[in-house]
Amino acid sequence: MSDAVRVRVLVSGRVQGVGYRWFVRGLAESAGLSGSARNLPDGRVEVELEGPADDVRAVVAALSGPDAPGRVTGTVQEDREVQGVPGFTTA
Repeated sequence: MSDAVRVRVLVSGRVQGVGYRWFVRGLAESAGLSGSARNLPDGRVEVELEGPADDVRAVVAALSGPDAPGRVTGTVQEDREVQGVPGFTTA
């Protein structure tokens, strides 16, 4: 995967207890991306996505889109080092 990227996105708002992690998992798996989604103690959800750059960008855009469950009030994204680990996990 020469054009692979990995990003970490912190999602703020009402995103815990509303199926948000499962929403992210569905998006990621449909796009063939790996990574994870987990609840943070401060109420945010941390999302890591890895795969082809265009697919990662599309899923990141959907994280705060109209189909996202709950109410997203903000996202903060940072680039990470590609790990090459397959699969998507939720915690």
